Amino acid sequence: MDVMNHTSSFLLPSIPIDNKPALTYALIVLNQRLPRFTPLLWNHAQLRLCADGGANRIYDEMPDLFPNEDPLDVRNRYRPDVIKGDMDSIRTEVLAFYKDLGTKTVDESLDQDTTDLHKCIAHIQEITPGVEKPNWCILVAGALGGRFDHEIGNINVLCRFSNIRIVLLSEDSLIQLLPKSHHHEIHILSSVEGPHCGLIPIGMPSANTTTTGLQWDLNNTEMRFGGLVSTSNIVREGKITVQSDSDLLWTISIKN
Repeated sequence: MDVMNHTSSFLLPSIPIDNKPALTYALIVLNQRLPRFTPLLWNHAQLRLCADGGANRIYDEMPDLFPNEDPLDVRNRYRPDVIKGDMDSIRTEVLAFYKDLGTKTVDESLDQDTTDLHKCIAHIQEITPGVEKPNWCILVAGALGGRFDHEIGNINVLCRFSNIRIVLLSEDSLIQLLPKSHHHEIHILSSVEGPHCGLIPIGMPSANTTTTGLQWDLNNTEMRFGGLVSTSNIVREGKITVQSDSDLLWTISIKN
């Protein structure tokens, strides 16, 4: 079985030249408070989208991350490429501001069966040939926190687009899917993440999961809701390996 490598180097000011895997990033901003490291994600991304009210967050909160700069200069510099969603949250003046700067807007208010995050990922698929290949990664800022049903909807998107690397991010943690189709090697950047982490079966129980590099490693361990799930685990080595017969959620804390 092929090995899939993972790293959180997008949390670094610059991505090392020899970083593996070498990824192309897209960024989606949701309508939750911006993580302090949003400018880093923005600079690493080749494509930047706001999901509906996420544009309000960029407009209102990005200047707060640069308190010594003129807010208008910051807003002009951090202009999303696309704003997409059902447009029930974005303020009129924010929409007008970004339209004047040339941002593309896509109103999908007729589609109430998918979330704004789903709509944005589908848009990236449409305009970017090869996004499903393993050298692409979609970073989602503001994906955790706030309403629990929104969080679950975002996690559901990980499962619906399991063939795409997607990382859900908040101020203090990240979540990504580890598909059962691969063995996984997770390269830990101890300067920006950890040590608290977890592995959680999603969609179905795991009859056997095996790991290395954790304080409480799993050895052909069964995990299921109503039974054991590996929460509040601790990273002990610079590389974590994971093998499972089920899709798993990997989560790790982000350092302040």
